[in-house]
Amino acid sequence: MKPATQTHDEPATQTHDEKVREQFGPRAAAYVASAVHAQGSDLDRLEEIARAAAPRRALDLGTGGGHAAYRLAPHAAEVVVCDLSEAMTAAVLETGRAKGFANLSARVARAEALPFADGEFDLLTTRFSAHHWGDFEAGLREARRVLAPGGRAVFIDVSAPESEAADTHLQAVELLRDPSHVRDHRPSFWLAALERAGFRTRALSRDSLRLDFASWVARMETPAAQIEAIRALQRGLAVETAARFALEPDGSFTVDRVFIEAE
Repeated sequence: MKPATQTHDEPATQTHDEKVREQFGPRAAAYVASAVHAQGSDLDRLEEIARAAAPRRALDLGTGGGHAAYRLAPHAAEVVVCDLSEAMTAAVLETGRAKGFANLSARVARAEALPFADGEFDLLTTRFSAHHWGDFEAGLREARRVLAPGGRAVFIDVSAPESEAADTHLQAVELLRDPSHVRDHRPSFWLAALERAGFRTRALSRDSLRLDFASWVARMETPAAQIEAIRALQRGLAVETAARFALEPDGSFTVDRVFIEAE
C-alpha cells in the first residue's frame, strides 16, 4: 500500500486503525526478526508465569512479531494471537509452524472490540502493543472481559517518565518515528486504569531498554525528514532530560519498560 501524503491544509484521510495497518502490515517480517522484540528478560519472566499457570487457552493481544506467543506456546493447550494487522498474524503463524508450534491460531481484531466471549482465556498477555491502542482504557476493559475469573494478565510496554518534560519528549519522538503511536503511559496511570477496568495489580516492575537509533528508525522505515526532526529535538534537550534518556551521540537512547502482573 502506498503511504498517504498529506500537506498542512489537506484533511486527514485515514482512520487510526488504517494507519496502524499501513505502518505494520508491510513490516511484519521486520518485527518477527527484530532483536529488541525477540529477546529480553521480560520474555523469560513471561515464560515462567506461563509455565506455572499452564493455561488451557491463552491470548496474545497485539501480538506484533509473536515473540510473547512463542514463549506461551510450549505451556498452553492453545494460544490465540490477535492483532489489527492480518499480515502480522500471518507472519506469526508461519514462524510458529517453523518453530514446531501446532497450537497457535489467529484472529484479526482491534483491542477495543475483541471477537471473543466473556471469560474465554485463562492467561492474557500484551507486549509493546498498548501504546498503539486508539482507546487505551477500552482495550483494558476488553482484556478484563475476555479473561476468566481467576485468570492472569501480563502487560509489558514502554512506559513514560513521570517527569512532564521527559514525557513530552518521548511522545514527540515516538510520534515522529511512527504516526500510529498514541501514547506511552506512566506507571501511575497504568495502575489507575487497570483498577478502573476491574483488574487487581499483583506486581509492577520497571527496567531499562536501550534503543539503537539506526535500527529503531529503520524498522519503521521512518522518512529522512522525520529522522532529522527527531535528531533536532534530541540536540535541543535540556541536560537533565538528555541524561534521563541516557542519550548517546548517535541518537540511541534508553527508555523504561514496565512489566505488570494483574488478575
